[in-house]
Amino acid sequence: MEVRIYYEDTDAGGVVYHSNYISYMERARTEFLRGHGLSVREMHDMGIIFPVVAIEANFRAPARLDDLLVVRTQITTLKNSSFTVAQQVVRKEDDKLLVEAKVTLACVSPEMKARRLPNEIRELFTRLLEESLQDG
Repeated sequence: MEVRIYYEDTDAGGVVYHSNYISYMERARTEFLRGHGLSVREMHDMGIIFPVVAIEANFRAPARLDDLLVVRTQITTLKNSSFTVAQQVVRKEDDKLLVEAKVTLACVSPEMKARRLPNEIRELFTRLLEESLQDG
């Protein structure tokens, strides 16, 4: 997913404020799911919610006003009721790695109780995980 940096994204130092990257990654995860046929709204309506339960981010270099960024997302771990994605934010112009993160999401009900990943989603995530392992 691509993100253009505007004034509203930057801090007094003229670089992207760190918490904005978390928002970019959230959007990218939503678009990642959408790109594989899963609508977050439809899953929510069916009682399937994926809150973030852990995030580890390493900030490597700053993005600046008008940069065009690309957020890459891939599934790295799959468990019964959770999964982890690796995300990278890179500057499109030179493919410079700006931020890398490991994000773990749980599958919960509307009451925020853990639930197993539905079979259809588990099968999709298993296939995506296997594909990413083959690609190295």
